[in-house]
Amino acid sequence: MRRLFRLVTAEEAAAEPESHLSDDLRPQTVRIFALVGEAMAGATHALLSNDRELAKRVVEQDSVIDNLVNELVFTAEARLLTSDGLDVEGRRELLILLRILPEIERNGDLAEHVARRAARGLGNEMSPRSRGLIERMGEVASTIWREATDVIIDGKSEALGVIEEIDDELDDLHVSLTAELTSGSMSVPVAVEVALIARFYERFGDHCVNLARRQVGRNGAD
Repeated sequence: MRRLFRLVTAEEAAAEPESHLSDDLRPQTVRIFALVGEAMAGATHALLSNDRELAKRVVEQDSVIDNLVNELVFTAEARLLTSDGLDVEGRRELLILLRILPEIERNGDLAEHVARRAARGLGNEMSPRSRGLIERMGEVASTIWREATDVIIDGKSEALGVIEEIDDELDDLHVSLTAELTSGSMSVPVAVEVALIARFYERFGDHCVNLARRQVGRNGAD
């Protein structure tokens, strides 16, 4: 499968049109993926370590992600509407990009939601088992994001199966954490907040599956 944003050799660059969209949109896309991955890892660490300053920085960083996504959407839409020289594959790349950018932005928002709870010191009020489950969910979320990045940036379609398996683990962890919430080990207000956090991680995984499916061209994205 062709990569959505591939690097070209010097020979290819000389032979192709000067405004090859893959080359100028790829760095922006890579940066957004990196920022979202850093945001979720940072939010998890801030929650478990009670690092409120880090949590606040993650929250503030979300506006940077949003701005970068909006700029890329604007550029892609303008290119699609005004470039007469685009071939079918070029238009396909732009359409895929416009379809996946909202999913990427949503995952940045999910990291922000976790960070906001970390900024309020929720981690200190969680039960030991819930903390362990959240720690594992954060690790799995980082792994699935790296795999989704490989699919989108480098066209590694074989990673889709791996992504779906990792998402299953996130779903299982979500179920386990829900069971912990019903054990009465935390106060009701804390349990409600932890339930929301568990849902944020679970949705993060779902978005990764959707991103990969959109790039590979499979139906079933939700």
